[in-house]
Amino acid sequence: MVNIEQEGDDGIEVNKKLEYVTSNLHKLFGSDLPCESVAMQGNLVGTLKGLIGLHQPDLIVMGTKGASGLKRILIGSNTVKVLANVQVPVLIIPEVARFKKFLNAGKNRVVLATDLYELNNDDALDILKEIALLIVEPKVRVVSVRPKKKDLDDLKRMERNTLVSRFTSEIPSEWITVFSNSVLEGINFYLNKNEDTGLIAMIARDSGHLIQKHYTREMASHTEFPLLVMHDDKV
Repeated sequence: MVNIEQEGDDGIEVNKKLEYVTSNLHKLFGSDLPCESVAMQGNLVGTLKGLIGLHQPDLIVMGTKGASGLKRILIGSNTVKVLANVQVPVLIIPEVARFKKFLNAGKNRVVLATDLYELNNDDALDILKEIALLIVEPKVRVVSVRPKKKDLDDLKRMERNTLVSRFTSEIPSEWITVFSNSVLEGINFYLNKNEDTGLIAMIARDSGHLIQKHYTREMASHTEFPLLVMHDDKV
C-alpha cells in the first residue's frame, strides 16, 4: 500500500491510517498475507511511476470518492491523472462498493465494454481474466454500442468473436449489442437494465482526453461499480 503525501499532509496521521488498514487486511486474510505500506512525499504521477519501475506491479488498486461529489463524477482527479499517465491496469473501487454486498446479491457478471477495435496488445485482457476467475461462478459479457441503423463491419465482427473466445474456455461468455448514438449512454442503459453486474472493464486506447471525457462524468450514475481500466498500448 502506498500513500503519496502532498505538502502539508500530516505524516503521523497518514502512517496511523496505513497501519490500521494493514491490520484489517491481516484480520481478513490471515497474518501470513504479505502486506507492507509506505508513505512517500512528492508528485503523485512521478512518484508512482518510480515505484512502478522499481516493483513492476501487475495491477494498481485505487479507492475513489469522486473529487466533486459522488453524484457528479465517478473518478477523482488523482485517479484520472494515474489513468492518463501509467500503462499498468488500474482497478478503481468506489467508496460505496462492498464485497459482501456483491457476493450476496449474485453480482457475478463481468461486463467488458468495448469499441470492438482490434487490440494492439494481445496480453491486455490477461488481468481481466485473472480477476474474473476469482469471482464465484463468473460470467463475462462483451458489450458494444452502436447506432441502430449502422451495420457492424467484418473486422469488428471478428474482433467481437475474438474477445468472447478469450474467456469461453474457462468462463461462460457471450456478446450483446446495445443500440445508442452515445457509447456511454448505451452502457448506462445496459447497466440500468441488468442487475447482475459486479465489475465493469474498459480498454483505454488514448491516455489523454479519452479518459478525461469517457471515464468520468458519463459514468457518474454507477458509482457502486468497481471499474477496471486496461491499456492497449504495448509497453
